Amino acid sequence: MSVAATAGIKVADEVWIVTALLHREHPETVDFAVEEIVDRAKREGLSKNLRKVIYVHAIQHCVANRAPNSGRYRMLVETAPGRRRLFRAGDSYDPAREGAKIVPRREEIPARYISLLDWYRDWGKDDVEERIKNDPLLALYGDGKDLWADEKADDYVRRLREGWE
Repeated sequence: MSVAATAGIKVADEVWIVTALLHREHPETVDFAVEEIVDRAKREGLSKNLRKVIYVHAIQHCVANRAPNSGRYRMLVETAPGRRRLFRAGDSYDPAREGAKIVPRREEIPARYISLLDWYRDWGKDDVEERIKNDPLLALYGDGKDLWADEKADDYVRRLREGWE
């Protein structure tokens, strides 16, 4: 569960906002180090004192593809150890986080950050097919389909097993 700051903003929402700001400010950058997210939170000053729980949320509570540990948001994705980016439709996530919050509620964030929600809607819709094509594992889909093009699967297996004792 998120802790509310003096301004009333939830920690998870603060993590999402500063990560969205990083993405918007650096569109060429795919992901960010957790330390960059924490530093951006310091610079943004959404809460009077930087809350240590910002780090915990960026490491665990907001990370969709990690098993939940109290917080079960789907706001970030771990792209590599210590690296995060905003969650997008099509990203894998821990099933225990199904239905969890992905973006802040419009009415729960300061007005000056509302435009981030619109920016995210467009950013999150980027070409899913392109992402799949660039994913090294998903790019393998269909490879090997020609292995049995000229024979049935049973005949192929039988041929491979010839000479076995």
